[in-house]
Amino acid sequence: MLIHDFDILYYANAASGMAVHDDCKLKFLELKAKRTYRYIVFKIEEKQKQVIVEKVGEPSQSYEDFAASLPADECRYAVYDFDFVTEENCQKSRIFFIAWSPDTSRVRSKMIYASSKDRFKRELDGIQVELQATDPTEMGLDVFRSRAN
Repeated sequence: MLIHDFDILYYANAASGMAVHDDCKLKFLELKAKRTYRYIVFKIEEKQKQVIVEKVGEPSQSYEDFAASLPADECRYAVYDFDFVTEENCQKSRIFFIAWSPDTSRVRSKMIYASSKDRFKRELDGIQVELQATDPTEMGLDVFRSRAN
């Protein structure tokens, strides 16, 4: 009997019920090491039971572009590379993990994203700050600034 790579990946992650597509880890490593992207938005494909990359933002894209890429009524995971200047005038960056779960999203979707979050986050080695947001004010630039230090 032939076992495909996807089957192995699926069964390895069966405990959490959700597989993580390799592209998620590859894109995250590119963001972290090479700063190839400003942000990555991840989506759970419920039928395939796996997390996939839905969208990436180029380094030149703004926070507003990132915020606009999150759907108003659907859950998502996202990673954002936040640049800031410290009080000592040093240029720094922090990698934020955002669990986006708007109040208007489906209850089933909220449950799937909540139960898969820790398992998925462990796959992304190098997350520095985590935010949970149900509306845009909970992940505004002011929140990023206050949590970055």
